[in-house]
Amino acid sequence: MIYRCIGCRKEPHEIAEYVEAAADEGRTPERYVQTEEGTLNRENGHFACTECYIGMGMPSSPEGWIAP
Repeated sequence: MIYRCIGCRKEPHEIAEYVEAAADEGRTPERYVQTEEGTLNRENGHFACTECYIGMGMPSSPEGWIAP
């Protein structure tokens, strides 16, 4: 599965926040998103990076918001 931000359309290895966090933990950026990204839609691989999530107005829901 390809993981992609729904805002900027970048994959985790193209987004500095994931590259840096993953390197600190000895993981790939993709694996970091799989395990740590709360907006990840596990059915289609969509998520919102922090910058895009903030730009969207930080959507939320009682069940927790995931990317469409």
